[in-house]
Amino acid sequence: MSYQSGTDSDANRLAQTIGSNIQKITQHTAEIQRIVNQLGTPQDSAELRQQLLQKQQNANRLAKETDRYMKEFGSLPPRAEQRQRKIQKDRLVGDFSNALAAFQKIQRQAAQKEKEFVARVRASSRVSGGLPDDGGLLSYESESQPQAQVQDDAIREEDLVLIKERETSIRQLESDIIGINEIFKDLGMMVHEQGDTIDSIEANVETAEIHVQSAGQQLSRAADYQRKSRKKICILIVVLTVLAVVIGLIIWGTLKN
Repeated sequence: MSYQSGTDSDANRLAQTIGSNIQKITQHTAEIQRIVNQLGTPQDSAELRQQLLQKQQNANRLAKETDRYMKEFGSLPPRAEQRQRKIQKDRLVGDFSNALAAFQKIQRQAAQKEKEFVARVRASSRVSGGLPDDGGLLSYESESQPQAQVQDDAIREEDLVLIKERETSIRQLESDIIGINEIFKDLGMMVHEQGDTIDSIEANVETAEIHVQSAGQQLSRAADYQRKSRKKICILIVVLTVLAVVIGLIIWGTLKN
């Protein structure tokens, strides 16, 4: 989908698509919240976590797609209704930012739940050390690999599989959170650039108005000068006519005598 002509209909269709995606992200976030609330409870299951993963992927796809549409909306050619378009874009940016903030918040909650799950599994397997105090993940390629291997051997095989799966999920969640932060940066840049564009357009309009006013003043002065010139000419003609009559009367009187 591409809208490059910059017509009002293109801008409206693009805005509708962005608004629809924002609503979908909000819906996915609510569903993710419901699933996250069930993690670590008797309702927790592999099927539930698969649903969580799918909805997270869908929400991330929509977020990236909407970010692309927002950039396209901001790159539409300027038009006379630029101020109205800026208001529309500011509203979309605000709605999108709110939806992303809610989604990112639930992503952090999901990551924390996964870390707590890993800690419980390791504790139940009676593995000393557990997760580091800073909440870091297991390192399978560190310099202390022999010691890590001893710990892995001490964990039940099924628990080890679960731990590695959850750690993979945690890394993906943290990567998604970073991706959302990048979108926030894009939105901030778009708002800043849009403001500069509006300021430039308004400056050009003000300059044009000044030129029009100046031209109007010059025309007014020219009209005044023209009226004064006509008045002077009329007076001169009257004076010359009077003089001609006087001279004519004098000459006539002289000839008669």
